[in-house]
Amino acid sequence: MRGIGEVARASGLSVSALRFYDGAGVLVPAAVDRATGYRRYTAVQIRAARLIAGLRRVGMPVAEIAQAVQDLQNPDSVRRRLDLHLTRLEAGLADARRELFRLHALLDVEEGLMTRLTLPAADLCAALDAVRFAAAGAGDVIPAGVLAETAAGLLTLVATDRYRLAVAATPAEVAGPGARLFLPLPFVDRLRAVRAGSVTLDLSPERVSARAGDLAFDDEPIDIDFPDYQRLLSPAGSAAHLVPVDAAALRDQLTTAPLVAREHEGAAYPVSVLTLDPVDGLRLAAESEWEADAGAHVAVNREFLLQALDAGGAGQLLLELDGPLRPLAIRVPGDESRFSMLMPVRR
Repeated sequence: MRGIGEVARASGLSVSALRFYDGAGVLVPAAVDRATGYRRYTAVQIRAARLIAGLRRVGMPVAEIAQAVQDLQNPDSVRRRLDLHLTRLEAGLADARRELFRLHALLDVEEGLMTRLTLPAADLCAALDAVRFAAAGAGDVIPAGVLAETAAGLLTLVATDRYRLAVAATPAEVAGPGARLFLPLPFVDRLRAVRAGSVTLDLSPERVSARAGDLAFDDEPIDIDFPDYQRLLSPAGSAAHLVPVDAAALRDQLTTAPLVAREHEGAAYPVSVLTLDPVDGLRLAAESEWEADAGAHVAVNREFLLQALDAGGAGQLLLELDGPLRPLAIRVPGDESRFSMLMPVRR
């Protein structure tokens, strides 16, 4: 039998800790002298005391320490408890890292170095889907990516390759100064893969980062002189001709109508010629009509138009025709937050 001082020295627990675990029923001495109150422990209990000391150091709750001591004769059960506690510790460390990251970001926001946006993932994804088709890149002029602009309570996304332009806006909680950054396409596509929950975007000239639940990733914004797209924009409904169309029906017409072939930098591409029709509102014109009469015709890259129809969503869309030399605008009726424009193909 060992005294409490000897057990303390052998286990690494203090005398007061041994008294605490006695009172808590975790490690009750094998015997207590009634006259002196001295506690006596067996050699087996020294082993239990060492286990308790180690479990204390890794922060295991007292109730679970008690269970581990009870299971000491079953080492596999104790090992399972150790593995479970390690999993909890790792999860807690991940939470702590995220919280520290949040605090660093909060300090940056307060110093005016960064802009933070918080919004539903579904809203962000819908806005990115509406502009992604126009973000193919145009060599050294406009690399592949999406412009992100922030204002009070609003995130606006813009993509263009000089031949098409797409704009989409969505409400967001915005903290910090206004930002205007060009997001690289790999970062954009990772954002589009997040479909549920809430997304936090931290935007600065040096770094853009995203967090959604346990997912976190970042990238460097692209330093470019993005075109002044605002000068191309006209107020919704200001075009000479506004033609409502059913997206699915127009898509079917585009995929079955005869093609007009054109070539750009040695590569052939299909062209669709749209013209006004007094009965149906809109129809696809033949190449001979296009060549004979510029009139209200507008010719656009057929593949670009198909992609714009997909980005506009199912149901009815509104085409704005303003002559053969002006861009063709595709809008969602009643929703001014997103639209696309296609540059016309010249005869």
